[in-house]
Amino acid sequence: MSYLTGHNLGVKKSIYIYSPSGAVRDKNAFKRGVRRLSQLGYDVEVDIDALSSHTRFAGDDVTRVNAIARACDSGADVALISRGGYGITRILDSIDFAGVARAVDRGTHFVGISDFTAFQTAVFAKTGRMTWAGPALCEGFGVGGSDGAMPDDIMEDCFADLMQGQGEGTGWRQDRYGFTIPEEHQLASDAILWGGNLSVLCNLLGTEFFPAVDGGLLFLEDVAEHPYRIERMFTQLLYSGVIARQKAILLGQFTGYQLSSHDKGFRLSSVVEWMRSKTNVPILTNLPYGHVQTKVLLPFGAKVDLVLSGRDALLLWGH
Repeated sequence: MSYLTGHNLGVKKSIYIYSPSGAVRDKNAFKRGVRRLSQLGYDVEVDIDALSSHTRFAGDDVTRVNAIARACDSGADVALISRGGYGITRILDSIDFAGVARAVDRGTHFVGISDFTAFQTAVFAKTGRMTWAGPALCEGFGVGGSDGAMPDDIMEDCFADLMQGQGEGTGWRQDRYGFTIPEEHQLASDAILWGGNLSVLCNLLGTEFFPAVDGGLLFLEDVAEHPYRIERMFTQLLYSGVIARQKAILLGQFTGYQLSSHDKGFRLSSVVEWMRSKTNVPILTNLPYGHVQTKVLLPFGAKVDLVLSGRDALLLWGH
């Protein structure tokens, strides 16, 4: 079947929606997300248990493991999680990673954010296969409702690039306390890009599901974590030797926290300054990825190049 939309031209692409983590509480956001993807011209299939609920989870552990298996068998171009939350870490020992590897090799791209970091980290540690850090259905494509907001254009364009196999990189400008150099310089070449949610990563440190990446580019983001907690988690990566083995650290968006009078000027920039005092590894800021609407898609496990010119950073892959 052929069709033409604002994002797509050619053979219709398919998306499989499944729920490996938290239960979907906002059913309207779920419906809006499915409708939006259909409007963009994608063929959307919803897993039979996508809206299941068992306590805080999208079904019990067996239900969610089976949902992942069905996503692997779907043959879809993209397997997209409905939402994050929590739940994947507790089922990592039950996932058929060989099945995930076969699905990736057949062409299925696994996409998600937040709790999905546990899946991505484990898949790379166990199989070396690549997945994509990007949106979830509800928070990415299901925005709107009474406020009439639309999904972010940049996010949708990056998603369309993935669907069409056209994405080759992303660029951004760091904030005023970013890592800068006066002239254009390649900080890394053929470095493994990996990372995701800082809390989830730290919880997997020291387990069989945490990959041993040397000379990589580690990207980090989080939500609802005060800067002192971000610093505390960073020390875990620092003292375990993870930071020292990387070419650079790419800090994404850290949102949803509130400072108080007790902080007395201690903020996220204070954490970055302290981090830099503890390592010689370059720490870049303001990567457009995290629990925000405007976010790029990042190939977890891909070999990438990192070029820096002043405050401007450029990640390149697929070239």
